[in-house]
Amino acid sequence: MTRILAVANQKGGVGKTTTAINLGAALAALERRVLLVDCDPQGNASRGLGQEVAPPHLYQVLVGQAEASAAIRPSGFPNLDLLPANRELVGIEVEFVGLEGWQRRLSEALEPAVGGYDWVLLDCPPSLGHLTVLALVAADGVLVPLQCEYFALEGVSELVSTVGRVASALNPALAISGILLTMYDDRMNLTKDVEREIREHFGPTALSTVVPRNVRLAEAPSHGLPILRYDIRSRGAEAYLELARELLGRAA
Repeated sequence: MTRILAVANQKGGVGKTTTAINLGAALAALERRVLLVDCDPQGNASRGLGQEVAPPHLYQVLVGQAEASAAIRPSGFPNLDLLPANRELVGIEVEFVGLEGWQRRLSEALEPAVGGYDWVLLDCPPSLGHLTVLALVAADGVLVPLQCEYFALEGVSELVSTVGRVASALNPALAISGILLTMYDDRMNLTKDVEREIREHFGPTALSTVVPRNVRLAEAPSHGLPILRYDIRSRGAEAYLELARELLGRAA
């Protein structure tokens, strides 16, 4: 059974794309077939895997100009495929306004193409607009990367509310699958305070795995590589392998 996970947080700079790329690569390294769908007009997930985005891409899939299976391509990392995006995708925020049934366009487009995958990861933009709603309707779970700072805490309640509204109106199977603490620095009291609040409030929904601040992890996207290929011995690589194992254990 294919597991579809939206990687979402309306706050930027919390590690969504880093998580989508490197969790995808870690699951692939553990011999799962993975599809990464870049749902962000910035196209960072596509560029972070070293891809030059030429048609067909996600915008064309969503507006009916191409089939998803035609837009999916190998990422260059074994067992990991990519459905890329570029800035044309920003047009969806305008073109889908008032369009009947737009919320299910991504779900319907992916359905014929995802049967051969164990996991599908949807890398969402830093907003709660049309593109994020499309991903939430298509997903059966939401992974929320959360930077260890107080401003990040404020956005989580808004995202949880949005997930609740989408679940009640459009996708009853949708739930928060995990809160992932990112840019974790155990030398800072603030990090420990935020972690304590998250674990007290969310309980087991807060994942045991944390992703540390790691220079090699920050460098990897500029080389178009997941951390497992850029520096498999780094703390960042170890964290994402641990995250993949934790999510596999929870899904079993």
